[in-house]
Amino acid sequence: MKTFKTQVQAFAMKKLLKYVEKDPEQNASKALKWIKKIDTDGTYGSSWDTLAECLKDPQNNWTRLVMKAYNEWDPYVRRKLFEALICNAAIIGNSAIKITSKKYGVNVPWTILMDPTSACNLKCTGCWAAEYGHRMSMDFETLDRIIAEAKDLGVYMFIFSGGEPLVRKKDIIRLCEKHPECYFLAFTNGTLIDEAFADEMLRVGNFAPAISVEGYEEETDMRRGKGTYQAVMRAMKILKEKRLVFGMSTCYHRKNVDVVGSSEYMDFMIDKGAAFVWYFTYMPVGSDAIPELMVTAEQRKFMYNQVRMFRKTKPIFAMDFWNDGEYVKGCIAGGRYYFHINANGDVEPCAFIHYSNVNIKDMSLLEALRSPLFKAYQERQPFNKNHLRPCPLLDNPNSLKEVVHVSGARSTDMLKPEDVDTLTDKCQDTSQRWGNVADKIWYERPDVQEEMRKEGEMPPSTKEEREKRKITEIPEIPREHPGKTEKIKKEEPIEIEIKG
Repeated sequence: MKTFKTQVQAFAMKKLLKYVEKDPEQNASKALKWIKKIDTDGTYGSSWDTLAECLKDPQNNWTRLVMKAYNEWDPYVRRKLFEALICNAAIIGNSAIKITSKKYGVNVPWTILMDPTSACNLKCTGCWAAEYGHRMSMDFETLDRIIAEAKDLGVYMFIFSGGEPLVRKKDIIRLCEKHPECYFLAFTNGTLIDEAFADEMLRVGNFAPAISVEGYEEETDMRRGKGTYQAVMRAMKILKEKRLVFGMSTCYHRKNVDVVGSSEYMDFMIDKGAAFVWYFTYMPVGSDAIPELMVTAEQRKFMYNQVRMFRKTKPIFAMDFWNDGEYVKGCIAGGRYYFHINANGDVEPCAFIHYSNVNIKDMSLLEALRSPLFKAYQERQPFNKNHLRPCPLLDNPNSLKEVVHVSGARSTDMLKPEDVDTLTDKCQDTSQRWGNVADKIWYERPDVQEEMRKEGEMPPSTKEEREKRKITEIPEIPREHPGKTEKIKKEEPIEIEIKG
């Protein structure tokens, strides 16, 4: 969506990027003051000022990350990322989204996640896509149409998942080439990344992989199969040598959380070249899922603390899909900030919520955004006043049950459709356990207590009030983590047999 205003913003951003290139260490913080002015809608508020202050300190982790971009990334790739992701998606796109959302009476999201194919070259334990094979795919024309219609609404950020999206690597590069003003990311197992594909990434400049890795060799190969870790290491080596942008996508579960949440592991991946990490917790989605792999409440609390520590000390951009609900005021799915289109074209609220009313092959993107399921979702967001409990499945399972029943949505699993009551029942105990821990963290925060007082509510600050909210104290036992000792509250141990 191009207007005179957006053209001026784009021109100004290009000038600023050239200015920073001359002397990144000196000019980066100065440029942010001007970028704040380009962000005329004030979408990111004081965040620009905070980042500018950080960049004045050479030892600050954000300064180190920015310097990494200028010292280790290819100049063309760096420019494409800054122009497409920061200028187009973050600033121009956000302005356009506000206009189109009001114009069409729908909520236009910031990004769209879509599956080019259900095919995958691996068969990971506990993955719902493991059995799909080559059953589903969206052709190039459909993918291209979705992107074109999304751009008209102000969306410039697109994410691919699967299956394994790089099964369609040639089509993905074609899309990057055809839509150079957009930025593309793919959640990939990384095993199909080779020299030739890396050269194509270098040529288009607007694509980055988030490589799935679940620890070191033992942890990764446990779920993904023998040899996967070594293939991932080869892919990372190629990408780093060619000075490309990439990150990692890590699923933390009961068997690997101590490793993937450790400082040593994070330092290892930074050394390998990872610029970002996106954490996901294991979800028991699919009839063949393994609920016993779900993390305990105290393991999730450990990751909550570790990710916040990483942001203060590590030169890597760290995100946690569930535990970062406080920054976006709850769940981002259902078309609020993003939604998912599976390889069959079914329009779903989230990559982990496999229910739908509509199919993108039968309608425009704008019509799909009016899905009854999305409407039911958005009417109930946030699903919990405690934004550390954002998810309608993992944290508030009765909410998902209600949304699916009210909207009349159906299961989109092609092989073994899963009744929403059966799915949500798997999460009830985990939800309650995490609720006990999360409520204690959330309602003891001074900022939350102050906000509640302003709204005339009484924070549950006393022991008696916490007990009324069913917050229980669990005896603590020490557990060793790599490089540190962390107190972990005891839950009943569960023996898990992993095959494959």
